[in-house]
Amino acid sequence: MEPVRVLLADDHTLFRRGIRTILEQTPNVEVVGEAVSGEEAVALAQELVPDVILMDIKMSRLTGIEATRRIRQENPHIGVILVTMYDDPESAFAGMRAGARGYVLKEAEPEELVRAVDAAQRGEVMLCPIIAQKVLEHFGSGPKMQQGLPYEQLTQRELQVLQLAADGLSNKEIGQGLVISEKTVKNHIANIFSKLNVNDRTQAILYALRQGLIAMSPGD
Repeated sequence: MEPVRVLLADDHTLFRRGIRTILEQTPNVEVVGEAVSGEEAVALAQELVPDVILMDIKMSRLTGIEATRRIRQENPHIGVILVTMYDDPESAFAGMRAGARGYVLKEAEPEELVRAVDAAQRGEVMLCPIIAQKVLEHFGSGPKMQQGLPYEQLTQRELQVLQLAADGLSNKEIGQGLVISEKTVKNHIANIFSKLNVNDRTQAILYALRQGLIAMSPGD
């Protein structure tokens, strides 16, 4: 199996060194480069084409969120994980809208960061437990579902697939849980994208959360 190629983007040298040490001790993960600014992250993403980028939100000249947006426009297969000290849901939403596949706090345990890298490499979305809880609280106090919207076209099976995707399961794991083939799962996801008029899982999950169709687990 080819190693997961990771690019680190953070303007704090000590933090980058700490993350590099963690990842270099993780089997099947290779750190292929480091960026000290958002602009450099965009340039190195184009040059190195990593599988996953660990991206700080606050960096000089170009924010991590804007860098994420530019990177995903040029290389939509790259999984970007925002790693930050900010635990407000607004930052998480902005990052998800920019195309990030994960949001992990810098105070997180190393195992959580490694899980996020694995999820992003598989094309899944992972929020740290603190942010997931705040997302639940935010949508729990938000407006109720409106009538006549695209989600009404979703079948019960598609809602089940969407919920499991929000829980961070891969297509293979979703298929095992629902006792259907991985190809069938892919077909369901394609139908979900079409019905909701979205381009990826992140957008589909955020839409479903806003409408109260699914619930995101706050984790352990």
